[in-house]
Amino acid sequence: MNRLHKLFNTKKDNLLSIYFTAGHPALNTTVDIARALEDAGVDFLEIGFPYSDPVADGPTIQQSSETALENGMTLHKLFEELKELRKHVSIPVLLMGYVNPIVQFGVELFCKKAAEVGIDGIIVPDLPMYEYEALYSKFFIDNDLSNIFLVTPQTSEERILKIDELSDSFIYLLSSSSITGGNLQVSVNIEDYYKRVKAMRLKNPTIIGFGIADQSSFKKACEYAGGAIVGSAFVKLLASDNYREKLPLFIKSIRP
Repeated sequence: MNRLHKLFNTKKDNLLSIYFTAGHPALNTTVDIARALEDAGVDFLEIGFPYSDPVADGPTIQQSSETALENGMTLHKLFEELKELRKHVSIPVLLMGYVNPIVQFGVELFCKKAAEVGIDGIIVPDLPMYEYEALYSKFFIDNDLSNIFLVTPQTSEERILKIDELSDSFIYLLSSSSITGGNLQVSVNIEDYYKRVKAMRLKNPTIIGFGIADQSSFKKACEYAGGAIVGSAFVKLLASDNYREKLPLFIKSIRP
């Protein structure tokens, strides 16, 4: 049972996760930011690894990826940094990124390195489900890594049930099928989508992401799911001066 499993077994609602990009605003800040977020009361973390063509990311996270790449961040450097992670951070930590750099690195080696530094799960938005099942699931399972699948308003019920079957921690429920960084607008259609997924009584909890930026959007997401993920709003904070001093207040502004 990894840290994600323990978290979801003990806490069922109002969960807060934060996303940030490794290498932004500078190299060698990843573990410090993770520790500060745990100290501020965050339940789990998503550390993004940068990629030159981040198709699902809005301008804020795209810019953070560009900055990270300019700073020299690579998967090799990230795993070197993360060797210190579990000396300072006890909450669940996931890696999030695109399939191309993982394949270039080697999927089996990527999973092995992730497990060695204490990572609990992986989110790869552009990894096809059939490819995961046929080629890579063994590497995830052997290293006790949860693979987190994404669901959008357009995902069929049949596919959602298949995702639920393949999942073992949580399902990432996108608030829309667009890019990250927009404000969460709960229209009638989106509300119906949330209700439809909730009514399916999936065995895995759902966590809502994309457009969660303040207390209002966080609370709205928690009406329909076990919690929410804040990404772009936090990445913007990291680009500001003295972000370490502002960080605790930012988290309190999301979940007092």
